Amino acid sequence: MNSARSKRTGRGPVVLVVMDGVGVGAGDAFDAAALAYTPVMDRIAETGLSRTLRAHGRAVGLPGDSDMGNSEVGHNILGAGRIYDQGAKRVDKAILSGAIWRSEAWTGLIANANEHTSTLHLIGLLSDGNVHAHIGHALALIDRAVSEGITRLRLHPLFDGRDVPDNSADIYVRQVRDHIDQLGDVDIEFASGGGRMTTTMDRYGADWRIVEAGWRAHVLGDAHHVRSVEDGIAWGRDRLGEDTSDQVLPAFTVVDAAGRPQGSISDGDSVVLFNFRGDRALELATAFEAPADDFTHFDRVRVPNISFAGMALYDGDTGTPRHFLVNPEAVENTLSELVARRGLRQWAGAETQKFGHITYFWNGNRSSKFDEALETYVEIPSDRVPFNERPWMKSAETADAAIEAISSGEFEFVRLNLAGGDMVGHTADMAATRIAVESVDLAIGRIERFVRRSAGVLVITADHGNADDKVERDGDGRPRFHDDGSPIGRTAHSLNPVPFLVQSYDGTERSLRGDLPHAGLANVAASLLDLLGLDVPSDYEPSLFEAGR
Repeated sequence: MNSARSKRTGRGPVVLVVMDGVGVGAGDAFDAAALAYTPVMDRIAETGLSRTLRAHGRAVGLPGDSDMGNSEVGHNILGAGRIYDQGAKRVDKAILSGAIWRSEAWTGLIANANEHTSTLHLIGLLSDGNVHAHIGHALALIDRAVSEGITRLRLHPLFDGRDVPDNSADIYVRQVRDHIDQLGDVDIEFASGGGRMTTTMDRYGADWRIVEAGWRAHVLGDAHHVRSVEDGIAWGRDRLGEDTSDQVLPAFTVVDAAGRPQGSISDGDSVVLFNFRGDRALELATAFEAPADDFTHFDRVRVPNISFAGMALYDGDTGTPRHFLVNPEAVENTLSELVARRGLRQWAGAETQKFGHITYFWNGNRSSKFDEALETYVEIPSDRVPFNERPWMKSAETADAAIEAISSGEFEFVRLNLAGGDMVGHTADMAATRIAVESVDLAIGRIERFVRRSAGVLVITADHGNADDKVERDGDGRPRFHDDGSPIGRTAHSLNPVPFLVQSYDGTERSLRGDLPHAGLANVAASLLDLLGLDVPSDYEPSLFEAGR
């Protein structure tokens, strides 16, 4: 038995609960996390160790402190123990340095379109939320393509309403139109569109019908026909209601006066999926690249012979996509890799919506395990219903699986994600979000009992804020309201810090350091290594615990 494991002899596992999207907000009438009945977290905050951590902006490797954190970034940083450049920042740097235009993927796309006198298509989330994509990146791609001789471009925007104020799709479309009006005699048109939660941007195989809807809009050109992208947005709102969120606008295809698609994707074309975040881009990339015999998710009808690239590498283990514009950060020596290297056993679990976060993103963008014999991953299938209709989501089932792992005595490190605070928070439904947070608290209470019985340590944190601020605010932080006096619900993440709570049942007294006022998610990994009795690498952000405590 190595010395690291001997330090935990007679003690139970270290259990980490990531409460997805549960930050520490203002405690006002729009803070669903504070309004929720959370006796377990309240008690642990009083009797255990408690502080907050930064979970957005430069603290998690994003370009600036106005950039909200997200689940991918949060889990990357939690598992890595270091702050490194994340997707948006890496794309910004690649554009600024010109490295993106020198990439083999970009030169291949341009060469293909010029050789075949074909169309360059750009597909992606059209907003400046900087979580999945940024409109500035799309405009940079347009400008560079035109400068390199591309004369026909087609745009396939996906509408946000989650990471930016809702009902803003028209604003971003107008920004693009204003930009291309300055480019002169170039054939650039919008060709299709739809909301991100109905069109193209499914994740983790939760509902491939969403990708199929996008495929029919972008590739086949047989989604609902409209004469312009503006007409498509208006049609969606007329169909579902004037206050319909941008994220659920139905898919549509733009056609000309004769009813022909303005820009369905055909043989010889070049296509860029300009989302940089992998989880909601991976499935469309797979649909473009998978051989017929390997693709069973839906009938693609036809698969055009195209030159395709993603903005980034979406899955390093499967090599998807085969070509990408910006190289990923190589994240080695993550917490789980170090734990596996020392021979400790670990368990990870979550429901489908967040399973990739507690595994792939946590492991530094790696799908496979570090050691098959030492690691167990458990996925609980998510329900395929609107999240606010079942706001408890799979909190109970995820707790069941974690309790089984803790009770087995087989694992030194157990980590899990409880998804409700984020997924339900994105609906801006205050009542449902409170229930989601209360369900998370109930699950934590059940888990805590078994941590106590096993003489383990329970650590609770979050990856970013969301449930803690469900109203849009003005520049001074004051809530914004509709003309009828109702609050304008916020579907995006918040910039609030997240909790860090520790309850020890292993007989060891611990205290938190007082000299790390600006600590963030990157400090969690070293703290967990401390609890596991493992050495902390010198390049990790420091542990939150006092030395020897």
